[in-house]
Formats: sequence, structure tokens, C-alpha cells
Amino acid sequence: MLYYLFDYLDKQFNIPGAGVFQYISFRALGATVLSLFIAAAYGKSIINLLRRKQMGESIRDLGLAGQMEKAGTPTMGGFIILASLLVPVLLFAKLSNVYIVLLIITAVWTGGIGFLDDYLKKFRNNKDGLHGRFKIVGQVGLGVIVGLTLSFNDNVKIRVYEQPVLSSSLGEVQRYRDIIHPTVTTIPFIKNNEFDYKTLLFGWLPEEYTWVIYTIIAIFIITAISNGANITDGIDGLAAGVSGIIALTLGVLAYLSGNTKFSQYLNLMYIPNSGELVIFCAAFIGACVGFLWYNAYPAQVFMGDTGSLMLGGVIAVVALAIRKEWLIPVMCGIFIVENASVILQVSYFKYTKRKYGEGRRIFLMSPLHHHYQKKGIHEAKIVTRFWIVGIILAILTLATLKLR
Repeated sequence: MLYYLFDYLDKQFNIPGAGVFQYISFRALGATVLSLFIAAAYGKSIINLLRRKQMGESIRDLGLAGQMEKAGTPTMGGFIILASLLVPVLLFAKLSNVYIVLLIITAVWTGGIGFLDDYLKKFRNNKDGLHGRFKIVGQVGLGVIVGLTLSFNDNVKIRVYEQPVLSSSLGEVQRYRDIIHPTVTTIPFIKNNEFDYKTLLFGWLPEEYTWVIYTIIAIFIITAISNGANITDGIDGLAAGVSGIIALTLGVLAYLSGNTKFSQYLNLMYIPNSGELVIFCAAFIGACVGFLWYNAYPAQVFMGDTGSLMLGGVIAVVALAIRKEWLIPVMCGIFIVENASVILQVSYFKYTKRKYGEGRRIFLMSPLHHHYQKKGIHEAKIVTRFWIVGIILAILTLATLKLR
């Protein structure tokens, strides 16, 4: 909103300084500062409100050190993240940008699914919350919206630069063409760094049906990363910290992909208007860091599914929007490993119970962070080490820009 206001003031009245809102870097900084301020200034009030509403966490004794001390800690703190994210985005971003609209829908949609789950647990005394199948239906619905939008919206395009031509009057002229409804994406460690989804049709269907493949992949990615973030949110500060690191990585990738000079220099896929995602990522980082003020050990509030499902959903959609979804296995490695640890543990337990008559385990406990707790490592140290691994994965992700 502020972007349009200052753009109007600059064009109509030529007010000094109003044009600064044209710069993504300035608006990203403003979004970060405002999101941090909202979280810091209003976080305590939201925590007190949750406490008055008796939104304390019910703890099931799993034999983890310090676990029962957390009973009664307010949950549904994801509202702090949502408010800290959406308000700066609405103020500083271009609301006509298709990617911004898509991400606002994503944040509200996944936050809504998480809210229903938390609501049923706390107000309806349903310890299981929203049934898993309904969560999946909600995530699949979002995946369909994202897949179809990125496949058919005319504002979704990539720009391909061709060999410059010499002009007698203008000198060297750069030529380019925009590809509307692109079917290509970025794939790391491969020469030319591009992959076309239409090759997955294997000639069985016409190329016009590439959107089907892409939508299925979008559904899978959104569901996997959203649930991965949800599972990772098991100890104080883990999910918020890891998500902030991933958001910083995505912000760098979005800036490079949306900048003509940097994308050409690094030989990246240039995606017009994707630079606006930097504002969203900046607000996302500020929201995560601001939430950590209250969520770091010992936590004063838990984000609940309201926050964790939203974090993963937003990360997945940003990656899809900038055509970097094939970097997710590296960038979101912690989410994926946490998710895999649960799947492996449950699958192996069922297999051994069927074969040997008793269930056996791979880990002392899943998800993986609980395995380390069972080994006697303090949760604050586990979180710090996971953050370090997250930073290493972020560096590896950025290194793929030159490793091909």
C-alpha cells in the first residue's frame, strides 16, 4: 500500500525522497524492521491473550528431559508470525504482483489449516486435532491453486536473452523474448542448469498437458515441506530458526533471479517481477527472528500448527515461484530428514512387528531431534547444531549457482 502511495506522491507532486520506494532493497529493509517491531512489540500481548484463553500446551510424557516443565506454555503463537509477516507485506510489497498475491494466499491458507488443528485440540478437547486426511486435502487444494497459477497466469514468465546485435545508431542492442507459461525450471549441478517438465510426459501426452505434471509436483512439494516444518517444530526455537535461514537463502535467490544484470552474469533463469519476492522473504525473516525472541529456550510460547504448517507452505511456494524447487532437497534438508526419520521409524516398526512379532526401532525416538534428546544432549545444543547444519546447507545451495 505504501508503495502505491509514495509512487503517486512522486509522480504527482515530485516530493523529494518519495521515489525511494521504487527500490526493492529499501522496501525489503523496511519490511524486515517492521516485522521485527511487530513481533517484539505485540508478541507479549498475544502471549498473554493466549494464556487468558487457556491455550496452554498439553504435554504427553515421553520421557524427555525438561519436557513436563513445558506444560501450560501457550501455543498457537503462529499468530505472532502471521501478523509480523502479513502487515509488512501489505504495506511494502506491490500487491498487484502475482507472486505476492499467491504467497499471501499461501500464508493465510496454511495458517488457517493449522489454526483449525490447534482449535480442535484446545477448544473441542480433541487431542488428535484436525484429522490427517483433512490436512492433506487442504494442502492438495493449495497445491492445485499454486500449480495452475504458475502454469496459466499470463504474468508468470521467464525472459530469454539472445545474442546482441549491432545497430548503426544505437551500438550494441540486447535482444530478448519472454516465454509465457514456461514449463522449464532450474536444476542444480547440471550443464545449462535447466530442465523442461514436458520431458516427463515421455511422448504419451501432448505438450499442452505439461501443467498436469507440474501441478502434481507442486502438490507433492507443498505437502512434503509443510509437513516437514510441522514435524521439525518439536523443541524450542528449532523450526523458526531453520525457517529463517531458508528464507534468507530464498531471498538471495529471488533477488538474483529478478535482477537482469545478476541473472545474466551468473547465467541464471531471469524471472521478471520475481524480485518482489525479496520483500516477502525479508518480512518472513523478520517474523521468524522476532518470534524467536519468545520461542528460544526456554520458550514462552509455541507456534503450534498455525505457525509450522504456514512456514513450510510459504517456503515451498517461494521455491516454486522462482523455479528453484529442485534445490529444496539441499536447502530444506533438515525438514526432509526430520520427515524421513518419522517415515522410516514407523515403517520399520510395522515391518519388524509383522515379521518378528515385536516392533523394533531405528532411532531411540522420532523425529530425529528427539533421538538426540534421548541420548542426553540438551535441547538448546541440539537446536544450535541444527542451525549450523542449516547454514551449511544454505551455503551449499548458493554454491550451486556456480557449480554446474
